[in-house]
Amino acid sequence: MSIQLGVIADDFTGATDIASFMSDNGWKVVQFIGVPSPENVCPADTDAVVISLKSRSIPAADAVAQSLACLQWLKESAQARQIYFKYCSTFDSTPAGNIGQVSDALMSAVGVQQLIHCPALPQNKRTVVHAHLFVNGVLLNQSGMENHPLNPMRDADLRRVLAPQVHGAVGSLNLETIQQGTPAIHQQLAALTTQGVSHVIADTLTPADLVSLADALADQPLLAGGSGLGGALAKHRPSVAGSGAKVFTFPAEKKAVVLSGSCSAMTNRQVNAYCQRAAHFALDVGRCINLDAAYIREIADWVLAHVSDDLAPLVYATQPPEIIRDIQQKYGEQQASAAVEETFARLATDLLGRGVNTFIVAGGETSGTVVKQLDVQTLEIGKSIAPGVPWVRDPQRGLMLALKSGNFGNEDFFVTAQEYTE
Repeated sequence: MSIQLGVIADDFTGATDIASFMSDNGWKVVQFIGVPSPENVCPADTDAVVISLKSRSIPAADAVAQSLACLQWLKESAQARQIYFKYCSTFDSTPAGNIGQVSDALMSAVGVQQLIHCPALPQNKRTVVHAHLFVNGVLLNQSGMENHPLNPMRDADLRRVLAPQVHGAVGSLNLETIQQGTPAIHQQLAALTTQGVSHVIADTLTPADLVSLADALADQPLLAGGSGLGGALAKHRPSVAGSGAKVFTFPAEKKAVVLSGSCSAMTNRQVNAYCQRAAHFALDVGRCINLDAAYIREIADWVLAHVSDDLAPLVYATQPPEIIRDIQQKYGEQQASAAVEETFARLATDLLGRGVNTFIVAGGETSGTVVKQLDVQTLEIGKSIAPGVPWVRDPQRGLMLALKSGNFGNEDFFVTAQEYTE
C-alpha cells in the first residue's frame, strides 16, 4: 500500500521532531535510520515514513546523493504520495548549502518547477514574516544562532540565505495571502511561477497559518521546511492506520544517561539548570583530541557510579559561545567538533555494553552520532516530552531514546524527560 507522506530529514533530531508532530496529530509514523536498502519493507498501515540522515553539514554532493537515494526508496518501495524535505526550523545552512542544493536536486528528480519552503514552527516560537525568520520574537541573526559552531546564521532574510544555494529566483508567499486561504494562496503561487520564482518562502505566524498552508498545499508532490507543516498535513488528512503516538513501557531496570553536545543558548541553560540537581561530567576537549581507551573507561566508570542516582548522570560538551571560540582557536573548529563526536560515539558503545538502555541526547550532530553508533535501524515514535521531542524506541532491543534539537524544550527539559518515564 502507499503511504501519505515520505520525509527526508537532514538530521536525527529533526526527524524525530517532525515524526512527533505527525504522530501527535493521529498518524502512524515509522522512522528509518539512514538510507533504507531495497530489502527494507514499509510496515503495513503506516501513514508516514521518516528517514533520518546526518546530511546537514556534510559536503553538498554527499547530501544530494543520500537524499536522492531516499527519494527513490520512498517512491518505489513505500509508494509515497507526497515527499517532504525536512530541515531545521532555524534554517541551519551556509552559502555552501545544503538546503538549496538538496532542494534543487529533489525538484529535478520529482519533476516540479516550484518548491514551497515553510521552515516555521510557531509552537516553538519560530515564525516567518516578510520572509524573515524570528526565534522567540528576535531576528534569527540576533537570537544566538549567529554563534552556532557549525552553521552560524548571520542573516534573517531567508531569501538572501537561500539564493546563493539554488538555481532560479527566490520569492515569498506573504502572510496576508496565507490568511485569506486556499484560492488566494494558489493565485499568488501562480503569479510567482509566471515571474520565474522557483523557490518560495512561506510566511507563518501562528498554527492557524500552518493549517491554511496544509489545506492549500495538500496536492503538491514535493514540499520543504520544518516540522510544523508536517504536523498540519497530518491534521489535514485522516489516518489510514487509525493510531498515533504510542505510550511506551520503559525497561524494568532502567539505566539512563544524558549526553549533551549542543552549544545552543537553550541547551546551555538546560545544562546549567541540570548541573544544580544531578551528577555531571564536562568533557575535556584536549583529551578528546588525543582520545584513548582509558579516557572512555574513565567517563563510563563515572556514569555507572551514578546511574542509580535519582536523576541520570550528565556528560556534556555544552559551553557558552566565548569558551567555544577559545576551544576552536586552540584546536581548530573541525578537529574539536570531530573529536567530541568521536568521544560521544565510543562512550555510547561502552555504556550500551554495560547495560545502559535509556539515552537522552541534546544536539542534532550528537544525536546522529549516538544513534548510528548504537546501530539503531528503525524507531517507533512515542508521546512528546516537549513540542518536537518525543520518546522513541528501538523495537529490536527496547532501547529508549529522547533526541533533542539544541534549542527545543524548556530549562527543566532533562528532568521533565525522566519524570515522563515514570
